[in-house]
Amino acid sequence: MTPLIAVVGPTASGKTGLAVRIAQRWGAEIVGVDASQVYRGMDIGTGKATADELLGVRHHLLDVAHPHDAFDAQRFVTLADAAIAEIRARGQRVVLCGGTGLYLRALLEGLSEIPPVDPEVARVLRARIDAGEVEALHAELGQVDPVAAARIAPRDKQRIERALSVARSTGRSLTEWHAVGAAQGPRHKAKLLGLAWPREALDARIEARVRQMFTRGLIDEVRGLLQSGLEPSARSLKALGYAQSVAHLEGRCSMDEAIAETVLRSRQYARRQETWFKALPVTWWAPPVADADIAAYLAALP
Repeated sequence: MTPLIAVVGPTASGKTGLAVRIAQRWGAEIVGVDASQVYRGMDIGTGKATADELLGVRHHLLDVAHPHDAFDAQRFVTLADAAIAEIRARGQRVVLCGGTGLYLRALLEGLSEIPPVDPEVARVLRARIDAGEVEALHAELGQVDPVAAARIAPRDKQRIERALSVARSTGRSLTEWHAVGAAQGPRHKAKLLGLAWPREALDARIEARVRQMFTRGLIDEVRGLLQSGLEPSARSLKALGYAQSVAHLEGRCSMDEAIAETVLRSRQYARRQETWFKALPVTWWAPPVADADIAAYLAALP
């Protein structure tokens, strides 16, 4: 069977544009691999492609969940599997596109069955997080699971608690549990592509993208979500740009501070994404990518 093509890489690297070009030439449709683009009403801050940008290419797994909903890797895999099967049933090929590494790994390799965590372990960790020790806990995570610590932000309370809870409850790191799932064999065969920008160029692209998000109305988008009844503490609003917009609307920072914080956090996230994807067999292309390069790559596929 023809493998999937997965366009991966850090935020603001131009993944969607490349995926659209490949899909047009290859007779393919896109399946998104993004933990925030699944939410309805979260468009500007997640960088969802517009109809004009998609150039007629179908894009699946956008707007499949309400921002109130709990959405995880298992639900993503279920929806992605269904989309892939439906696309192939119509004789089309599949291009995956996105930067959420956990979702990509779950789709391609599967998820391991991790035993329940000890409630007392989780309680102690939550108490320490509530006491403001989240960055100290991130440092502790680095001692027991350096791979997870490298991809989890130092202030990502939920994921830090999860990774430490698993390690301390089971005696095995979250990374080790994921490796157990991967050892079961690939669920889908895929060829991975990515765009490799020089550091300064990517940083500039990130800042330009963040500023454009706020100029296009990210604050109003977040205000509308809150007015619809979405709690400021909702997991969906922890996404980059959204958390900073909530802080601005609550009077905790100025607009300039919200933008600067989003730029900083986005650059940090991009570095974690690069670390994640560099451990995978990605073919990295230096932009700009010529049409001839895409054609040659596709012609060489089985």
